[in-house]
Amino acid sequence: MASPADETCERLIEDFRPRLRQHIVVEQLLDHLDLIRSDQREQIRQRARAEGNIAAADLLINAVTGRPHAPGWFRAFVDALSNAGCDYAADLMQDNLPKPEVEEENDSCVRLIQLLSPSLVEMKTDDVGLHCFSEGLITQEDSEIIKAEVTSRGSRCGARELLRCIVRGRPGWFSKFLHILRETEHQALYELTGGSPGSDKQGTDEKLPPPRDEPAGSEAATETSPAASESCLSPKLAAIGVTDDPQDESTDLYEGPSAGSEQLLKSPDPSQPDGTAPAAAAGGPENTDIGLRDYQMDVARPALEGKNIIICLPTGSGKTRVAVYITRKHLDGRRAEGQPGKVVVLVNKIPLVEQHYSAEFLPFLKHSYKVERVSGDCQLKISFTEIVKKNDVIICTAQILENFLERSNKGEDEGVNLSDLTLIVIDECHHTQKGDVYNHIMMRYLRQKSNNTKLKKEQKEPVPLPQILGLTASPGVGGATKLEKAEQHILRICANLDASKIMTRSPGKYKKEPRKITLTVEDRKEDPFGDVIKNIMNAIHTHAQLSPSCDLGSQNYEQWIVEKERKAATGEDHKVRVCAEYLRKYSEGLNLSNTIRMCDAFSFLNEYYEKEIKRKTSPDEEQFIQITETERFLFNLFKENKEELQRLAENPHYENDSLSKLKSTILHEFSSREEARGIIFTKTRRSAIALSQWIQGNSKCADIGVKASYVIGGGAQSVVKPMTSAEQKDVLTKFRNGDVNMLIATTVAEEGLDIPACNFVIRYGLVTNEISMVQAEGRGRAEDSSYTVVDVKNSGVTEKERVNEYRKIMMDKAIDKIRALKQEDYEKRIYEFQFQAITEEKVRKKKKKQKEMKSENPSDVKFSCRGCSKHVCTGEDIQIIENMHRVNVTSQFSQLYIQRENTSLQERLIDYETNSFIECKDCRQRWGAMMLYRGIECPCLHVKNFVVTLSGKKIAKCTEWKKLAVRFSAFDYAEYASNMTESSDEEEEEEEETE
Repeated sequence: MASPADETCERLIEDFRPRLRQHIVVEQLLDHLDLIRSDQREQIRQRARAEGNIAAADLLINAVTGRPHAPGWFRAFVDALSNAGCDYAADLMQDNLPKPEVEEENDSCVRLIQLLSPSLVEMKTDDVGLHCFSEGLITQEDSEIIKAEVTSRGSRCGARELLRCIVRGRPGWFSKFLHILRETEHQALYELTGGSPGSDKQGTDEKLPPPRDEPAGSEAATETSPAASESCLSPKLAAIGVTDDPQDESTDLYEGPSAGSEQLLKSPDPSQPDGTAPAAAAGGPENTDIGLRDYQMDVARPALEGKNIIICLPTGSGKTRVAVYITRKHLDGRRAEGQPGKVVVLVNKIPLVEQHYSAEFLPFLKHSYKVERVSGDCQLKISFTEIVKKNDVIICTAQILENFLERSNKGEDEGVNLSDLTLIVIDECHHTQKGDVYNHIMMRYLRQKSNNTKLKKEQKEPVPLPQILGLTASPGVGGATKLEKAEQHILRICANLDASKIMTRSPGKYKKEPRKITLTVEDRKEDPFGDVIKNIMNAIHTHAQLSPSCDLGSQNYEQWIVEKERKAATGEDHKVRVCAEYLRKYSEGLNLSNTIRMCDAFSFLNEYYEKEIKRKTSPDEEQFIQITETERFLFNLFKENKEELQRLAENPHYENDSLSKLKSTILHEFSSREEARGIIFTKTRRSAIALSQWIQGNSKCADIGVKASYVIGGGAQSVVKPMTSAEQKDVLTKFRNGDVNMLIATTVAEEGLDIPACNFVIRYGLVTNEISMVQAEGRGRAEDSSYTVVDVKNSGVTEKERVNEYRKIMMDKAIDKIRALKQEDYEKRIYEFQFQAITEEKVRKKKKKQKEMKSENPSDVKFSCRGCSKHVCTGEDIQIIENMHRVNVTSQFSQLYIQRENTSLQERLIDYETNSFIECKDCRQRWGAMMLYRGIECPCLHVKNFVVTLSGKKIAKCTEWKKLAVRFSAFDYAEYASNMTESSDEEEEEEEETE
């Protein structure tokens, strides 16, 4: 229980909470306040970045007043306020209150500065700031923050920060500020703010307010100079000063981005032009005037005129910030014309929804427009139509918009139409190609555009279409080897987006290119661990009578063995099929030993062996499981070599050179910098996890402060447990905050994700295409950053990287050629590509329709177990749920499988969830998953796990249901539920009769 004194202090703080919220500078105060726990401190900082200074101040006050209290907590709070430069707030806590009339005039002065800020930001910020510091209006810390703003974002942004600092001062600051405007030869601003036009700065006799350290309630503080007396409440400005007309909340000077500016001082790259600077998230006055650099304004200009464009800027150059600016101007323009504006921002990854919402669009637009986000992880997707109606800006995954466009098209429900939208922003727009969801949406757009042309000819009203804004760091070359093909690839993307121009500019001095280093590796002098694996693989080759013609573990070998497995399954050659499955695992183990530690490779192989043994071992002794001679051979082969593999895996002398190169690079980066922060990109989820564990367990890395964690994808296509979006977000938040300074990631972190300034980026045995290379290079945004490529045996990384560098040069040349085209020539080529795309889609639809018309009879389709060739069912037994999930709920089928728990699955969906796998009773071949659909268990089949026979002919590559031209009957939930109920009732009656 709190003491009476503590309760009095709590009441005092609560009484003055509204004033404290305005006069506390959260980031600066936290540096001087030790009584708040570290987790609370971090939560407050995050609130400041996401919602602004005032919201964070509320959270800070809650933390200070929260019980139990440490001895001397209130005095510590007051001292922290004084030390952080929050003098007025400290006065309030010490009962040094100004007189009511003085406080009223001070509020009017603040309001006046808010109203006149659009003009005041034109001041010479450096000169005025210097005088304000010398006169005690701002602290040294304030001065540094203002200078950082000027350096990184320009004089106007620095001026806004200066105004935010001075209005938080004790009453009496206004007359000082007037005097400084006159001293720095800002006569027009001096007069605008209330100064006497006829005053002469050299002949003045005006009295200045008290120094900053005098109590606000002192006599000196209540005296005002002639300038001050005519300043805030002068007749010519009184109407403005006391107006009741509410202004745009974004002019609130107390809500400034002090937290973000503080971060600018600490960041190696203060600009963060892509919007990763926390200042963007802090809200405040800058939100009414989003400051763009010259190169950003240049690329935005056509979009501001209402044209469809693609903005192509390097990663870290501020594409998203430009999109926010264009969105704001678009909505402002529509509002000025009395027309509604509706903007949808499309992204291709769920984490990007929250990132764009909280770090960019919400902070800059929330005071004037309604902003909402919807993703596959969000329950709001159910009411997406209503979300679109009720908000001005909607940030969502592209698939959600496509789903609701299709609903509207089919007339199933209200859905969403393209005509409902006025601007679509497409992030990472280089994905607008065949098969991608972006392209599905844009094909709807192009079809309607084509229809509009016909409507105009018929003198009918065309259907309104939204403006399109595409954003990308690299459109790529689409695998082109010649400049002409690269140009065609980029033009096709422009055509798909109906872009009138592709805009690109070099950020110049604002974007530093990282130093690029390529590290080649040497082969092991001895590799006994790899030799044992190769001996096992050769023994399997002999057993299955296979003769590979490529190096074991290479990519060519992987492709060869996959093809052997597929042919063997179709031909019911069980020996080769099972051997091929094991060879794939040994090949992966060989690659793991060349990429990460041998112990990780051994753990992988041993885990697979244990799983297969368990799969072939029945918990019920009465149940027979079919085990072939080949399977026994494979089990024994690993068992015979297991101890030798384990012994060799524990010998560090035989580790691969890639790990040594990686360790040296990490140690160099962290030991040569004061605050290092880096990302390692690797190929697989397994290697990301293993590398993270390796770094965490390395004593040398721990000694120099390396704090590692990993981030991997959320899809369930891998055998490795996926990461949920919440887990991804948690790791990325820790990385931004510095709790993690070494991130090991798969390609999920390459594209788009808001990752703060890194000193170094390492691509470890991973090179994909030129787009990924540009994205990865762009992660290194800090001053003097480095980009290192570490080769790994059999990866071909060095060669691929050189090819990508050439492709990047070719891409830049192609863009330059396209930009040099005459507009009429450009438009002609774009039209040709659009006409071709529309025609190709018509042909595809026609073929699909014909294919559906020729749909095979379900009874002619037979499914056999891929493992043991046992007949499972025919197409007549299969039903389809929600036009997506193929299930078999027949009683005959239920006798053929067993269920096994799926321990790694995290996903929980709205109408159904999957809890376990279903496997063949005889051979334990996986067939699919048990799906709980609206309370009913439905075995959901995966066609890739079966050998499919159509009219007596086996289909060699039937890996997806859509490749099977069979129309299955729809699942009748009501009928099945009714049958289940009747069956259950009969069983209960039989039991009662038996009893």
